[in-house]
Amino acid sequence: MHGINQAELNQRPAPDALLCQIADYVMDCTEPSAEALATARYCLLDTLGCGLLALRFPECTKHLGPLVEGTSVRHGARVPGTSHELDPVTAAFNIGCMIRWLDYNDTWLAAEWGHPSDNLGAILAVADYLSRKAVALGSAPLTLRDVLVAMVQAHEIQGVLALENSFNRVGLDHVLLVRVASTAVVTRLLGGDRQQVIDALSQAWADGGALRTYRHAPNAGSRKSWAAGDATSRAVRLAMITMKGEMGLPSVLSAPRWGFCDVLMRGEPLRVSQPFASYVMENVLFKISYPAEFHAQTAVECAVTLHRNESSRYLSQRGSEQPGIEDIERIEVTTHESAVRIISKTGALANPADRDHCLQYMIAVPLLYGTLTAEQYEDAFHRADPRIDALREKMVVREDSAYSRDYLDPSKRSIANAVQIFYRDGSCSERVAVEYPVGHRRRREEGIPLLLAKFRASLQTRFPAAQCARILTQCGVDDANKGDLGHSANATNSLDAFAAIPVNQFMDLWAIN
Repeated sequence: MHGINQAELNQRPAPDALLCQIADYVMDCTEPSAEALATARYCLLDTLGCGLLALRFPECTKHLGPLVEGTSVRHGARVPGTSHELDPVTAAFNIGCMIRWLDYNDTWLAAEWGHPSDNLGAILAVADYLSRKAVALGSAPLTLRDVLVAMVQAHEIQGVLALENSFNRVGLDHVLLVRVASTAVVTRLLGGDRQQVIDALSQAWADGGALRTYRHAPNAGSRKSWAAGDATSRAVRLAMITMKGEMGLPSVLSAPRWGFCDVLMRGEPLRVSQPFASYVMENVLFKISYPAEFHAQTAVECAVTLHRNESSRYLSQRGSEQPGIEDIERIEVTTHESAVRIISKTGALANPADRDHCLQYMIAVPLLYGTLTAEQYEDAFHRADPRIDALREKMVVREDSAYSRDYLDPSKRSIANAVQIFYRDGSCSERVAVEYPVGHRRRREEGIPLLLAKFRASLQTRFPAAQCARILTQCGVDDANKGDLGHSANATNSLDAFAAIPVNQFMDLWAIN
């Protein structure tokens, strides 16, 4: 009796087109635009500064160091602001964890969200390890130009994939793009050829994706602060085993039933809407003023303005002739769809990670204090001031469809919010609206001097004055033109000198002995 042959065709396919497209970009496009390289320098400094700020928090530092206490590694990678010298896989986790901990590094917003400088965990760890190993063997180390180029590439891979592919809508976390982007650029840094980049990328996609549940109620928690470090660490691991000859999975994305798209994307293919170049680094968003989830940055700016203009009314003591908090009827918050979906929440806030992803909390604190700092997310601060929750309860959040359209418009990419206070006596404040945060490309000239001030301040939280001065000199911060993105002769010379610094020497600047 002859039945149906229930066997799958085992014919090895050609690699998925997206794997080839990313590999071609990584191998061939190593001359980014002048603006992208200049922005990458600012991004590198800002990201390292964010990591230093995180070292003040024990919940972060408990994750740092070797997995096994006392482990030493020859030619290991340095972890900035510490004495740790680790294998590149562990170093990537350490660096990635500290730079993401406070939610203060750069941001990219599209169909998917993320923080492309998270990739520095992998890039710096591998570049430092390779440089120390090369010097020990009498060879030339990598330079910061290699780091900057890898940053531009990683930003581009993560950001362009985020333009049209919404992983959050299927419950997956954006750190899967960190793993993919880091794997691609690190494999090239390790000496991989085109085929090895393809193979390593296939392994990165085969890992699937972490669930976003740790970013949302009711499970929001500290994993969101080390998830990127975990992704960069995994990327280094996958790149290194590929360099040892591990085979790839050519149709990892497109394989029927078992491929990434069928399993996790409801059968929808991944889309790439434009060529990989330097677009993302040129347009990346810096978090300059406040350590707040980026969809709330302009809302915080609105609240700070209202504090300056209105706090004499709503902070008055009961019994005075002016209204107090109890006389506020409501606070209207107008925002965009992504903010509503990600960070608008009511009810109890369980921990700092919960608070720094709550739009209402991030408005209430600056309404009361005129600023928002990392310390103001801590449990003790929140418990000590019941006015915060009182203000949260008065907030009404609504989406403005025009804000949502402009958020997705490639020519605008606004992140707009508006806040207005209404009092029980019928009066109201002005409606304060801000479309573009100070870290937006449209406000670069205004933003870069503030970014450098943020960087200087972060150094002072970790290093003595002499070490701060050495770092600032080597980084060319005092020579950097305000808002100059690499177009003047002076800026070009400063960037060239910075890019020529050996990676191992640069990382030594940040060590604590």
